Amino acid sequence: MGSCKNCKSKNLNVDTVTGNLECSSCGVVQDFDNYEQQTFNADGIIGTNVRLGTSGSRYDYSYRETKIYLAQKVVSDILYKLDLENRVDEVNNMIKIITEEEYGSGNWFNVLVGACIYVVMRKANKWLPLTSVCETVGCDNYELGRMVYRVIDHLDLKLPDFDIVGLFDRVMKELLGGKGNIGKDKIGRMVKQGIFLIQCMIKWYVTTGRRPVPVVVAVIVFVCQLNDVVDVDFEDLASQLNVVVATCKLRYNELLKKLVEVARIRLPWGNDVNVKNIMKNAPIVIQYMEMKSMSNPTNKTKNLEEVGADLDCLVSDCLNKDGRYFVQDFEFDDNKNNNDKSRGSIDWEVEDLEKLNISPECLSTIYLKYLNEYSEMKSSMATLENRNEKRSERYDFLMDGADYWSGNSELSKKLFLDKILEKDVGLNAMPKSFIDGCLKIQKRKKKIKAAKIRIEKIRRPPIEENGLDESGQSGQSQQFVKIPVNSRKRKRKVKKVDIDWEDFVIETLLLHEVKEEEIEKGYYNTLLDLHVFNSGIP
Repeated sequence: MGSCKNCKSKNLNVDTVTGNLECSSCGVVQDFDNYEQQTFNADGIIGTNVRLGTSGSRYDYSYRETKIYLAQKVVSDILYKLDLENRVDEVNNMIKIITEEEYGSGNWFNVLVGACIYVVMRKANKWLPLTSVCETVGCDNYELGRMVYRVIDHLDLKLPDFDIVGLFDRVMKELLGGKGNIGKDKIGRMVKQGIFLIQCMIKWYVTTGRRPVPVVVAVIVFVCQLNDVVDVDFEDLASQLNVVVATCKLRYNELLKKLVEVARIRLPWGNDVNVKNIMKNAPIVIQYMEMKSMSNPTNKTKNLEEVGADLDCLVSDCLNKDGRYFVQDFEFDDNKNNNDKSRGSIDWEVEDLEKLNISPECLSTIYLKYLNEYSEMKSSMATLENRNEKRSERYDFLMDGADYWSGNSELSKKLFLDKILEKDVGLNAMPKSFIDGCLKIQKRKKKIKAAKIRIEKIRRPPIEENGLDESGQSGQSQQFVKIPVNSRKRKRKVKKVDIDWEDFVIETLLLHEVKEEEIEKGYYNTLLDLHVFNSGIP
């Protein structure tokens, strides 16, 4: 027995139906060696036909059956390359519904198969990178994304949200599970830390409008560096997940900057923390964030300024035993209009105190008593704060470098978005797009102000003193002496104002009386079409 003409393998098997040799390794049918002379009689062909498209005696494939066979083969090949052979039935059923059991051929059909595979995996809450499907199918992200949208719209499906926490959990366990030098306890601890940081990034709007896989790569690298797992880098991890290394590094730097912001706000030495030394301070920052997330935001300690004075108790010292107010030299009867103020615990106002006509000596007594109560309350609160500081110092002193993480926070588990936003981790950040939009609006306001100044200078130039008297008429009797200019005096350098195309557009819109609020939004083309070129008028 010879070898395969394709892969040179000697594992050849004989097909029981046709009698042809097939390679068990690559599946290629070898050259026919069982050709029989075709003979005819009155009934038709006699013998076995061995031409292409024949399977067995007296049976030919039709065009439709051949097309379906080749299409199913394409589906099987793509699923095999993605290691998803168990999804064959689901993908085939979806393609049957979309194509009405006609299937198809060509590059568009490969893209359709890839889109159906991606939709099936998303429906099952399984992670499948879009870039991996694109590489297998042979298209770009945009083409596959458009096909996915068409499949969802045609089948009227609603895919679940992308589970970034589940993606991190799966990748982290697959990455570290095969390494024998890392224990299960440490892997579980790193997974909890990563989930905590990812959900903090969700709260900080770092993942909003971003691709989720680079965020996962950035958090994995950070957690590995934090726990001294040095054999994980950006290049290898990004190549495994089919993402761009530069994008992963951008998400990594954003995570470091957010931790620096927390440190600068909450740590006493926060002004010395920067992106370069944040890894040394990261355990303390993460410990603070974890403890802050576990605190109850409703239990707030009252500030000293929030404590009010009880004027009822202070003024009651002036109340005599016989039910009359005796305030040094003045006394007031309960039968007057202010008798209700004396008996109840109603809040006192300035007008009520003025009606009492309290003497300065009594006011001094009341004030001294208030100062004594205020000083006692202040000293008690200071003692309480000192006790809390001593507890925290004692806790920090006893804290080991490896025991900064407890893992008891709810953010270490998968939470819904509303629960994540309710948690307090020491920093309430705004979306980057919102901040950039506000900065652009401020920049446009400055440009509008500068443009209005330039327009005003052109409209109303400054009046030069060219022989005009006080009344504004030319005084011919006045004699002017030209003062010689000192050539040695250094001329003052005039600061050049940089004017770009945006400044010219703003000037044009202002000259056409466009409102400043509309210009601040930045839709220059629309405003030019409406107010300058009048393209909207037929």
